[in-house]
Amino acid sequence: MNTIPASRARRATAIVLGLFAWLGAVNPAAAQDAYPTKPITLVVPYPPGGSNDVFARTIAKELADILKQPVIVDNRPGASGTTGTAAVARAPADGYTLVAVSSSMTTNAAIQSKMPFDPVKDLACVAMFAEGPFIVAVNNAFPAKTPTELLQAIRSQPGKLNYASSGTGSVNQFGTELLKAQAGNLFITHIPYRGMGPAVTDLISGQVQVLMASGPSLLPMVRAGRVRAVGITSLKPSPIAPDLTPMATAVPGYEFSLWWGLLAPAATPAAVVNKLNAAVNQALAKPAIKSQFLTEGAEARALTPAQFGGVVARDVARWKRLAAQQHIVAE
Repeated sequence: MNTIPASRARRATAIVLGLFAWLGAVNPAAAQDAYPTKPITLVVPYPPGGSNDVFARTIAKELADILKQPVIVDNRPGASGTTGTAAVARAPADGYTLVAVSSSMTTNAAIQSKMPFDPVKDLACVAMFAEGPFIVAVNNAFPAKTPTELLQAIRSQPGKLNYASSGTGSVNQFGTELLKAQAGNLFITHIPYRGMGPAVTDLISGQVQVLMASGPSLLPMVRAGRVRAVGITSLKPSPIAPDLTPMATAVPGYEFSLWWGLLAPAATPAAVVNKLNAAVNQALAKPAIKSQFLTEGAEARALTPAQFGGVVARDVARWKRLAAQQHIVAE
């Protein structure tokens, strides 16, 4: 039996591989159609366990099943999400390095003058995961039980009451400052904490009187009778907490929500972005995913890349305006 010398076989293999590489270079559309051909890394710019991590890991599992390639979740916390997101903005724009972010990226952009990336120009919006309103809660000794009573109580003691947030420039602060700006004549002092845990603790003890936060952060304490919910920041009653009255009943037009979604480096080919978008939206259509997201205080939200990009650009612009108006500055 004739055999091919090893050196000739190696040369033949190299020629074939080189041909495939050349075909991909001269016909990038063919390479994009084949995407993905290797594992995808999904960066979560926060520690494990939070809402960003939960949503990212849920979607990562679904993407792996749909795209038939492993999706590896890589937690890279630091600088309120900026460190991991910046690393993805600098990564090759080939669809193999993605980042799961929340709308806190846009509030960071509003107050950080030296962010290492531009959230609109340096990243491509791929797909939204979910969106959810905040719960507005008060200490049990506080007299308000409705949105209208809350505003009346604050106005009756101008400058004497405090609201908590998880930190300066946090989405909690922006949501509350937006309420102050739209309501007018609402003087309540901001007390920033290092994280949501100590903020909730001081709300329970009465060190602060008001806190606006996500359903998972506050609803367990509400149901346990430790704090009282007085409203929700959706325009209409929300399935997150259908018994709560929208703050818009007291401040017409007021609405505030937190969203989560998937981004890629800015130059990622449209074909790759669209393929990822279709896969995410396919996952979001599953009843089990919708139900799981509701337990995390959010509703699954399927958008096109262009629609999601519009949300990000709008939020960056409006939070910059609010930061200037309400004098929100970085620590």
